[in-house]
Amino acid sequence: MTLLKIARMGHPVLLQRAMEIPDPTADEIQQLAKDMLETMEDADGAGLAAPQVHVGLRMIIFKAPRGVGPEAVERSDDMSLNALINPEYEAVGDDERIGWEGCLSVPGLTGAVPRFTRIRYRGVNLDGEPIEREASGFRARVVQHEIDHLDGILYPVRMTDLKFLAFTEEMNRYMAIQESGDAPPEAEAPAQPVTRQVADQVAQQLARRTAEAKGSDIQE
Repeated sequence: MTLLKIARMGHPVLLQRAMEIPDPTADEIQQLAKDMLETMEDADGAGLAAPQVHVGLRMIIFKAPRGVGPEAVERSDDMSLNALINPEYEAVGDDERIGWEGCLSVPGLTGAVPRFTRIRYRGVNLDGEPIEREASGFRARVVQHEIDHLDGILYPVRMTDLKFLAFTEEMNRYMAIQESGDAPPEAEAPAQPVTRQVADQVAQQLARRTAEAKGSDIQE
């Protein structure tokens, strides 16, 4: 297997619609899937689309909890690896939720992105067998994010308020300070991971603002 170079925002391959794969069982597709898996795991990602490794084909791989809804806890014993070829999805209901996303092709940044909370996705696996499943929570978000890559869409395009596009290190640093209450925002502090509680609070605030602007409610 080989570690592949990840395309970054600005490269034309990330802006184009990827081509369908006529034969999922072809040797070169099998090898690409293995290389993408190794690349994703080396980069500590949750998913990867073929265009992100400079290959304009409709294939994604992802690793996300099997659970559905808020009970879908991200546990190491509840994660499954999936390869999906020529995928597509549709929303199940109209409910959306804004959540934080990052991307291997947009390194160092994170943004609050609205996504459908529940979807039905379909495609074929590496054996050429059809797959159709429902997903919600984090898994649904990952699938939508990766399929967007196949259509030349990066997550900042989906954002409703670019005020919530930030350098991850900066956001972590200031959120950690504000959460602790030990120092004013101007103070220095080491970078720490954003806690789920703080991130959810910010996302909920953005969801309320978006709902007010649209004159309708967004499911939280």
